[in-house]
Amino acid sequence: MKIIKAKDYAQMSRMAANIISAQVILKPDCILGLATGSTPIGTYDQLIEWYKKGDVDFSQVTTINLDEYKGLSPENDQSYRYFMNTHLFDHVNIDKAKTFVPNGLEGDSEKACSDYDKIIAGFGGIDLQLLGLGNNGHIGFNEPDEAFAKGTHCVSLTQSTIDANARFFASLDDVPKEAYTMGIRTIMQAKKVLVVVNGRQKAGIVKEAFFGPVTPRVPASILQLHSDVTVVGDEEALSAL
Repeated sequence: MKIIKAKDYAQMSRMAANIISAQVILKPDCILGLATGSTPIGTYDQLIEWYKKGDVDFSQVTTINLDEYKGLSPENDQSYRYFMNTHLFDHVNIDKAKTFVPNGLEGDSEKACSDYDKIIAGFGGIDLQLLGLGNNGHIGFNEPDEAFAKGTHCVSLTQSTIDANARFFASLDDVPKEAYTMGIRTIMQAKKVLVVVNGRQKAGIVKEAFFGPVTPRVPASILQLHSDVTVVGDEEALSAL
């Protein structure tokens, strides 16, 4: 595991974007696993800036997102499809037909998850998976549990995750309570993993996840067993190391 310390959020975002753009330049038809949430926004902003300068070309790239809220349509402004369109896809030359997000409107959870696993397998897996890190150590929506979930699955979100997401909704009652998420096995099968993390509030979980025991109670801890993980964090997020 490689840990890179950035001065602040802006530098963290540039460093992460540099790793992603290098992947695209080296393999123009690569499969990128993408994440949502507030942390990657700066990374996407930097990629858009470099695209506009002609430094990176997304025309052959395929993307596979980690997760989606169950019950939200792609047009809902809190869906992760909407997030990706707004923060990246609408601003670069990517073919949206090659951008994949779980189908939040599929009410049959088993079918939604099976369909998504088939999509991922059809592309032969992910070249570079981008991850954020939840306050409780979740990656994607893989919440603390008694065992590591393998494939795409439907999860009941913990109260801490619901509370963390409430700022994006009109009220706490509007926050979806379930989500479809890529499984731990799929994440671990990615050839490379890139974790972005910022803020002093993440310092404790960074230390626990990457230097504590490997346990499904801290889902991100499994990344200690991956052969190619890069963590890019700002000084505050890495302050407990």
